[in-house]
Amino acid sequence: MIVFRDPDTVPRDFGPSIVVVGKFDGVHAGHRAMIDHARALGDHRRAQIAAVTFDRNPLRTLRPESWRGDLVTPEQKARLLADAGVDATLMLRFDHDLAALSPGEFVERFLVEGVHASHVVVGHDFRFGKGGAGDAKLLRRAGRTFGFGVDVIENVRVVGVDRRVSSTWIRSLVRQGDVDLAGRLLGRPPSVSGEVSRARRSGTESRFSVAQLSTSMDGIPPAEGVYAGWLVGGCATWPRGDDHRAVITVSNPKSVAASGDGPVIRARVRGQAAVDLLGQRVDVRFTERLTDVRSSVPSPSGRST
Repeated sequence: MIVFRDPDTVPRDFGPSIVVVGKFDGVHAGHRAMIDHARALGDHRRAQIAAVTFDRNPLRTLRPESWRGDLVTPEQKARLLADAGVDATLMLRFDHDLAALSPGEFVERFLVEGVHASHVVVGHDFRFGKGGAGDAKLLRRAGRTFGFGVDVIENVRVVGVDRRVSSTWIRSLVRQGDVDLAGRLLGRPPSVSGEVSRARRSGTESRFSVAQLSTSMDGIPPAEGVYAGWLVGGCATWPRGDDHRAVITVSNPKSVAASGDGPVIRARVRGQAAVDLLGQRVDVRFTERLTDVRSSVPSPSGRST
């Protein structure tokens, strides 16, 4: 997938395209419903799919005191959009200049002149332009002016849960430690990524290894507790895709020796020489909350140690 950082870098012969627009934090089930709809239109019209999104949550710029973190980094977002079926992404830097654009300026600069939209797909609660003044109704009026159609995807709900899928809800679930439901809404386990600040071997004949993340990490850590999950490589010494089942402890820095403001996350795996990962970036993925108790930590095989 191609990632553009500025509309001026989009080739003149790009498009026409089917465009999905949104924050796409987490690229959850609701976002994928938009992309699936756009993909079906694109296949029918033999058009490529373009996403227009932002490099951060707008709250981080407009009301930083209300910002509570993003589920994914811009790089992860671009990768997830590509995996979902997007051919190109225009990743806009959300600053005060962008926030000051009127809805009409946003449409003309980014959707029309930027990615040459022939059709636009948005979510039910989509807002854009200064003060969020633009909505689907205004977008349809702009479409009649500039010659693109507009489809609005209604709220997506997961079977058995009578609530619409949203990034806000997922962030809340992760912070509460409900990684199972958060994973259902995301379509994959919630995760954090960061640098391994400490690594050691433990157990008889180094049967187990422990990797501790720096407290400065990307993603939203879950509540304190013990989780089942995965330690995923993403470096030269441990390529991405070489995944290991792990038992993961999340603990508050007030109760452990740690630097920084974030929680301490330790992933314990069987057999991986975690010492080789010291200073490298890894992903830690959470699939199930096991317990609140940290004094008796199950091994990856399920036995307590």
